[in-house]
Formats: sequence, structure tokens, C-alpha cells
Amino acid sequence: MDESLDPADRPARLAVGVIGAGRVGAVLGAALRRAGHHVVAVSAVSEASRRRAEELLPDVPLADPQAVAERADLVLLTVPDDALADLVTGLAEIGAISSGQIVVHTSGRFGYSILDPALPAGALPLALHPVMTFTGTSVDLDRLVGCSFGVTAPDPLRPMAEALVVEMSGEPEWIEERHRPLYHAALAIGANHLVTLVAEAQDLLTRAGVEHPSRMLGPLLGAALDNALRAGDAALTGPVARGDAGTVAVHINELSHVSREALAAYLAMSRLTADRALAAGLLDPARAEQLLDVLADRANGARA
Repeated sequence: MDESLDPADRPARLAVGVIGAGRVGAVLGAALRRAGHHVVAVSAVSEASRRRAEELLPDVPLADPQAVAERADLVLLTVPDDALADLVTGLAEIGAISSGQIVVHTSGRFGYSILDPALPAGALPLALHPVMTFTGTSVDLDRLVGCSFGVTAPDPLRPMAEALVVEMSGEPEWIEERHRPLYHAALAIGANHLVTLVAEAQDLLTRAGVEHPSRMLGPLLGAALDNALRAGDAALTGPVARGDAGTVAVHINELSHVSREALAAYLAMSRLTADRALAAGLLDPARAEQLLDVLADRANGARA
């Protein structure tokens, strides 16, 4: 592609239709527009979605999903996971999908097989999942630079899928169809559960009398995340990694009086941490045995 050309003047532009102007759809539509493609229509149901479309895709007409699909060379489906199958089936049944049309969804959970109902019409199915949390504002466009996308597509369409990701300033990461659920579960553990853990830690610190828990946790968690990404299990620290069963027992006793939910999470994460520390050779087997006995006893007591 000739970088000297204005994006709007570049050849081989696609007419893009966005079905679902949620936080992801509006941003990716804007990213494709910035890459030189022409967003021809967008569907938006809620007032928030309409405002988002107006801000990120100005002058793009609103239309119902059928009209959006019928106008587009590339149909971007950015609806909730549970609505995706019915949407694809519905579009196929009413004849809104045409031969050679690129149909893209952005769900992390599904690969391209969820788009099978569109195949008899000659659609080209792609699964492009941006590994990023979205605000639904222009800030997200900058965050897409270097953002990984989980890419799943039939092998002949892999170059097309990866090219679209690169055009949106992302980095394509190939995920096999059969591994898509595991890929998505891993991201949920890493991102969604991290938020839960941080929020729970802040609540417990507040109960312990800490006035500014976020100020206390910020440097600690920032360093822990950086160390974990760099070194993996070698970054493990704390009483579980050391096999300090007495300290862990005190933690468990205190949490049992404060929050059964926090206790259950502590027991589960401590067991997983101990298993990983032991497998990595960081935890002495004898100390690991004492620690795991404490965790098992307390877990049994919590279930009683």
C-alpha cells in the first residue's frame, strides 16, 4: 500500500457495515475508516450506542442490521456473544449475505464456525478478537496500536484476516479453531479475574484501616505484573511460595471472620500458587506438604 496516499484515496477500499455500535464495534469501525475503508452504515439500538456512533463514525447513516449487511463488502458483527448465532442465522435466512462478502465477528469465545450459516451464500468468515478492554471513545484508537488480535479463519483466508488486523494497527496472533475456548478462558483469568482480585484486595485493606488502598497497591501490583510477564513463575514471592504454612494459617483464620468469599478465593489461589511453585522448583517439597495440609484442612473446614 502506498503510504503517501491519503487513506481515503487508497485503492481497494472496502465498504464496511457495522452491526452493533457498542464499545468495540464503533472503535473498530473507526479504525477501519482510518485505514482508508469506507464505513457505509451502522446499526445502533440504545441511546448510548447512537451517541457512540455519532462521535466515532460521524456522518455514517444509521440503519437496521439487514440494510447494513446489504450495503457492505465487509460486515462487522460486534454484538454480545449470546446474540451472535441468532444474528448470523437471521441475516442468512433473509438473504442479507452475499457471495464474496467478508463477515467478521469480534467475539473471543468463538472461532469462525459460528458463521457457518452464512457460508451457503458465499460469505468469507473471519474471527478477529482484539485483546483489549474498550471505553468506546477515541482513546481506544491509540490503544489499538500494537494490540494483539486473536485471529481464526479458514487457512485460505488467513492472509486477509491478518491484513485487516495490521490495517487497524494491531498485531495478529493465530488461534486454532479448536483452541478458541481455551484462549478466551485464559484471557478471562488474566484480565477479568485480575480486576476482581484487585478490587477485593482494596476492600480488605479498607477494612484493615488503610485510607488509600489504591495508592498502596499501585506500585506493588505494577511491579508484580511486570515481574510476572518477564519471569513467569520465577516471579512468585510471599508466604505460599516460601512454604510458610504458619503465616498462611493466620491469613485463613482472619479471612474466615471477615469474608467467606475472600476466604474461598484465597484457598483456591493459594493451592494453585503452591502447585506452580512446587513444579517450578521454588518450593521445598517438605514445606509444600505442610502448606498443602493447612490448605486442605481449612478448605474442609470451610465446606463443613
